[in-house]
Amino acid sequence: MKIRIAYIEEPPFYWTAADGSTTGADIELAEVVLRAIGVSSIEYQKTSFDEFLPGVAGQSWDMNVPIFITPGRAKLATFSVPVWAIGDGFLVQHGNPKALVSYESVASRSDARIALIAGQVQIDTAKSAGVTDSQIVIFKDQPTAVDALLAGKVDAYASTAVGNRVIAGANEKLEAVAHETRKDGRLPLGGFSFNKSNHDLIRAVNEQLRKYIGSPDHRARMAKYGLVEAEIDPVVG
Repeated sequence: MKIRIAYIEEPPFYWTAADGSTTGADIELAEVVLRAIGVSSIEYQKTSFDEFLPGVAGQSWDMNVPIFITPGRAKLATFSVPVWAIGDGFLVQHGNPKALVSYESVASRSDARIALIAGQVQIDTAKSAGVTDSQIVIFKDQPTAVDALLAGKVDAYASTAVGNRVIAGANEKLEAVAHETRKDGRLPLGGFSFNKSNHDLIRAVNEQLRKYIGSPDHRARMAKYGLVEAEIDPVVG
């Protein structure tokens, strides 16, 4: 059985390595799970974030790497059981010159500019906190957004807290600022997504994920990419 998976460039979850191979925490998770259910060939399709759901809905590929699960997205594709629970954060220049620690802090400064990726949930989150369109700069992917931050074209890049930790750890000019946990203590959940008619694959992947998520092997693999226990424990069944 051959499976086609779409991904984008967003370390530490998924990215193209220097040798041209596809790697990352969610890529490794996909390979472990798919091999366990009998998949013999996995093909990776690099795409853009805003093409994830239209692509899988149109059967251009079989599944997407994990992204945040939202009611709107669930209308277009079927999501797997959650595979991680991750909060937002900012990537800023070292020293955080404008003291940006939340979306609200961006909204309170008319001179603050925030980088966001087209199609990602952070756009709605920022706007709901009062960030205006004039403060938002949309980029096609993570690398271009980070380059803009380093060049001083924006003051912060909003993404996942774990992703920002990894980027900041590799670049001394940057630092990661995690946002406060929501009052209810819950973190947004992410999962693989599939064409709604692909019932057999969805069922098989979910059965294997329920067995594997939270196991010692799973935790060890995720730890290599910077995912901590608090980002795994909420999705352990």
